[in-house]
Amino acid sequence: MQNLNLILATDLDGTFLGGSDEQRRDLYEHLNQRDDALLIFVTGRDLDFIRGLIAQPGMPRPHYIIGDVGTTIVNGQDFAPLAEVQDEIGERWGDAGDRVRKMLADEPGLELQPTPFHRRVSYYYQPDSLRPETLRKIEEAGFDWLLSAETFLDVLPKGVAKGPTLLRTVTALGLPQDRVLVAGDTLNDLSLFETKLKGVAVGNSEPKLVEAIDGYDWVYRSPLPGAAGIADALRHFRMHPKALEGENIS
Repeated sequence: MQNLNLILATDLDGTFLGGSDEQRRDLYEHLNQRDDALLIFVTGRDLDFIRGLIAQPGMPRPHYIIGDVGTTIVNGQDFAPLAEVQDEIGERWGDAGDRVRKMLADEPGLELQPTPFHRRVSYYYQPDSLRPETLRKIEEAGFDWLLSAETFLDVLPKGVAKGPTLLRTVTALGLPQDRVLVAGDTLNDLSLFETKLKGVAVGNSEPKLVEAIDGYDWVYRSPLPGAAGIADALRHFRMHPKALEGENIS
């Protein structure tokens, strides 16, 4: 893919979908007008949610979608899997869903989420009741776990999360890493920032994420929320067309 000056890999809730109506509209119009940008949604949401989202007027259509916290990767036009990435994730997970649900059935502080996910098992958790022993049990069984927003627990294939799947996708598509900007606001976006790609933690980021990225000098902490924070980062990293033309956009 040639002539790409921006590859925006963004979380949805609180990030791309965050900010005011006007802030979202400004960012979406900007992206819809650019022919040098590639958009990747990187989200914990499933594909049914995203189908409904992109049907909304004015919503930019992503070129690729990394869904289900990094366990699903599809083309944004026809929702066909990116086989060279998703097949490997599927092999790591196998038929582990029933095994995970059985293993955690009696663990305190967990409530199974009702949505049937592929290649992961997801729970609501109670911070005061979740035991460290439960997390160790997940690790010892050969899986990774992810906590976010003090509400969600995801059990994932070993080595799979938003960040690793994004890196595999960038490699598979031959995209230039120096033009990638990642954006997020919660702890389940931490793996995006751990890629060491340029990043923005938007102004409404949860405190635990802000604490976790302390010292990450490749991550810009925007004071602006959601979509406005992304637009702010385009200026900060000079990934805005006016900056590319040598104009001052500060």
